[in-house]
Amino acid sequence: MTHNPLAQFEIKKLVDLSLFGYDVSLTNSACFMIIAAVVSLSYFSLALKSKLLIPSRLQMSAELIYGLVSDMLDQNVGPKGRKFVPLIFSLFLFILICNLLGMLPYSFTVTSHISITFALAILVFFLVTLVGFIKNGLGFFSLFLPKGTPWWLAPLMIIIELFTYLARPVSLSLRLAANMVAGHVLLKVMASFAVSLAIYLKVLPIPLMVILIGFEIFVAILQAYIFTILSCVYLNDAVNLH
Repeated sequence: MTHNPLAQFEIKKLVDLSLFGYDVSLTNSACFMIIAAVVSLSYFSLALKSKLLIPSRLQMSAELIYGLVSDMLDQNVGPKGRKFVPLIFSLFLFILICNLLGMLPYSFTVTSHISITFALAILVFFLVTLVGFIKNGLGFFSLFLPKGTPWWLAPLMIIIELFTYLARPVSLSLRLAANMVAGHVLLKVMASFAVSLAIYLKVLPIPLMVILIGFEIFVAILQAYIFTILSCVYLNDAVNLH
């Protein structure tokens, strides 16, 4: 049971709490989300504390991360997307830190659970929909009928575009959770395989595991970037339509 590759994704109670008859216990998932938030706030508080004209390495790294998200919005949404920088930046940083924390030994990967990733995706979905109606009114429905579509093809295109639009939070959440689960399961299987080998063969899988860990760190960063840039693309649809 200890070598079960799926055991690492089990949610466990750390502190059993009850409030007005509701279970509000602190779980390993909630604990690592809190840690991710604290790490993010602490990192940027320290990095931007001095605000030097010639930035230190820590300040430069923080400015680079912020610039990456800001450029994402500029390239995908345009000048109108600047007001969404705080939200998209917070989303990117939270997912990134949660993904990277999951790489630490005896930690918990928050983004491996579809409930967490779907909550983030549905937040983006409702934001995009709300912004779309505020910016364009009923004209937002034109998003479901691309310009130049023949009249006889219009009903089918509306159904396809509407289904695609409603599937966005599902695809966003599944992509992130599935990649996190797949990578961690593979690492666990390889580690279990190394443990089961004879003592003089245990060193053989180590180079492969080092490569896999490096690849998984790359995937953790990449998935945070993909989730964020797709959120920017969806915002572009709401702000600028087609």
